[in-house]
Amino acid sequence: MPAPRRFRVGYLSHVPHQSFLDTAAQHPELEVVRIPLDQPDSAVLAALREVDAYYCMASRDELPKPFHVNESLLAQLPGLLMVGSTGAGYDPVDPAACTRAGVLLVNQAGGNAEGVAEHAVGMMLALLKRMPEAGAAMRAGKARDRNALMGRELRHRTVGLVGIGNVGTRVAEIVRLAFSCPVLACDPYLDAATIAARGARKVEMAELLAGSDVVSLHLPLSAESRNLLDGGSFARMRPGAIFVTTARGNIHDEPALHAALRSGHLAGAGLDVWEQEPPDPDHPLLHMPNVIVTQHTAGVTHESRANITRIAALAFADAAKGRMPPRIINPQASADFARRYEAKLGRPIA
Repeated sequence: MPAPRRFRVGYLSHVPHQSFLDTAAQHPELEVVRIPLDQPDSAVLAALREVDAYYCMASRDELPKPFHVNESLLAQLPGLLMVGSTGAGYDPVDPAACTRAGVLLVNQAGGNAEGVAEHAVGMMLALLKRMPEAGAAMRAGKARDRNALMGRELRHRTVGLVGIGNVGTRVAEIVRLAFSCPVLACDPYLDAATIAARGARKVEMAELLAGSDVVSLHLPLSAESRNLLDGGSFARMRPGAIFVTTARGNIHDEPALHAALRSGHLAGAGLDVWEQEPPDPDHPLLHMPNVIVTQHTAGVTHESRANITRIAALAFADAAKGRMPPRIINPQASADFARRYEAKLGRPIA
């Protein structure tokens, strides 16, 4: 009796870490195919038509637009069964379009939580101690009076988390245990008891903004969260508060944030994510001494990349072995996925 056909996973150009390939190699049910991007789009699409699963880049500005997973692409890939994001985010993928096509979408939520949480807390500490301003003054030869750069300590300050999933929970743990910070959290998808178990007190957005010394974003970009933090939101924050985001661009309004910082209402901001990544070199937020800027690198650590790619390979291996993978973003597609899986591969999925 011939061996079952291997489950074919395709990725474009490169994987985020060798761990993906090493883990996949331990599962003979998987066949991993690299699809180069230095060829015509038609050739890339032809190669994608031959795979069962698409390991898709998570950053929208790194992935060429023709290969974002939307209605148009899915219509050209009728045999595609599954999409796996290379990270916790899945900006280039339309979950609703996947559901309509019977395509399962999974991400790697939690795999980079430590790296992102440490980055967020690091920016909080640096901003409160005014490290970017001190560095700018010294490089400009304007460092004179140290008292002009009087900072503040994180200890006992109230930290407000917008979203308290994997990353937000770890941030809450760090600031609560290491710095004795009271933690507020606004998350409409979790009840008060769950949020309390994660180390925070559940509040609505208005209370969080008005009551926090530091506001940090830890939620995905979605139709509900797009432009969630606007000029009115920044105006409701405490005078002298710090704003940090390691979530996604387009959740906060960049011109409104710039205005709140320029006016002195907010004391500083730490920005790892942008509307356009990387932002234009002339972007005004890049040239403010009280702003820390990074290029969506919070989760770009050796440890996080190894972890998220291992998780992704294991998710594809589960599917290859006829098991539903974890971390499904669109569970409503599961029944259609299972039907299409059996029709294509000739074996059921549990």
